[in-house]
Amino acid sequence: MAALQEKYKELIDAVNASGVTGAQVSEADGVLHITGTAPSADVKNKLWDIYGKIDPNFLTGDVVMNVNVATAVAGAKVKVVTDESNLNIRKGPGTDQPIVGKAAHGEVITLVGKANDQWWLVRTNDGEEGYSYSQYLSPVE
Repeated sequence: MAALQEKYKELIDAVNASGVTGAQVSEADGVLHITGTAPSADVKNKLWDIYGKIDPNFLTGDVVMNVNVATAVAGAKVKVVTDESNLNIRKGPGTDQPIVGKAAHGEVITLVGKANDQWWLVRTNDGEEGYSYSQYLSPVE
């Protein structure tokens, strides 16, 4: 077993045990790649929690996790309430995570789930999925 797969054994085991479909784990150039489709936002959030426990603040950057949520059900809608700028959508729940998309000020997007009080998992109308800072999101009635 490769060193990274050993370091992240708990994360890999969770991917395999939590119903992630099409799960693939591979290692290339010192980076562990995990892909697949999670059955729910709770599962995706749990995987990020385990990753964060093994590598606090995701500082080593030795994992690339590309796991999206399968749910096609329209979730709750939230409005971007930034002052005037775009809202960053990040791969994981943290400002150190790469930006995978943006939502415009005033745009209404889908809330997939809440990772915690600060980070919510959202999906844009273009299908970009990731985490945004919850203080810039407001529920749409």
